[in-house]
Amino acid sequence: MIAIVDYAAGNIFSVSNALERLGAAYEVTADPLRLNAAERVILPGVGHASSALESLRQSGLDTVIRALRQPVLGICVGLQVLCRDSEEGNSKGMGVFDAHVRRFPSEPQVRVPHMGWNSLGNLDSKLFRGIPEGACVYFVHSYYPLCCTDTIATCRYGSTLFSAALKYENFYGTQFHPEKSGAVGQQILQNFLDL
Repeated sequence: MIAIVDYAAGNIFSVSNALERLGAAYEVTADPLRLNAAERVILPGVGHASSALESLRQSGLDTVIRALRQPVLGICVGLQVLCRDSEEGNSKGMGVFDAHVRRFPSEPQVRVPHMGWNSLGNLDSKLFRGIPEGACVYFVHSYYPLCCTDTIATCRYGSTLFSAALKYENFYGTQFHPEKSGAVGQQILQNFLDL
């Protein structure tokens, strides 16, 4: 069973639909016992990182999530809350990933938020099994994780090269939305389920 964390900041509907397309059994829960018992955990996210972190801290789920030992996948804001800190709301993250989250700089002809399809590079993880260099995925974000030792995929937007995906031990994160990234995203989610 896959647990989708319900913390009032998730893109739960799209993630649920993607798992249904893969034929995967899942539940949406904020129950620590159910999260600990799950085979896989997905931490989705849309919106504001500091609000998401506040919600996780108030419920105690930040401590629960950090202690999980099964594969965990953070998506978009779900990745950002797992990082060290974020410029969005000047918030301190959970510190799972050794990455700092920054806002895209203002550049001519570069719109923020970064919204739409962009290519992945430097793929370095079983999460990307069967995914070719340069494959395109769907992004919607104004803040991004800096490249670091946990980076397993990169993307360039304007002059900024950033972490498109991160991994530390059993934790994975994608700044892009695999659930909205067509066949490539479906393969990435299947790879996560196969870990």
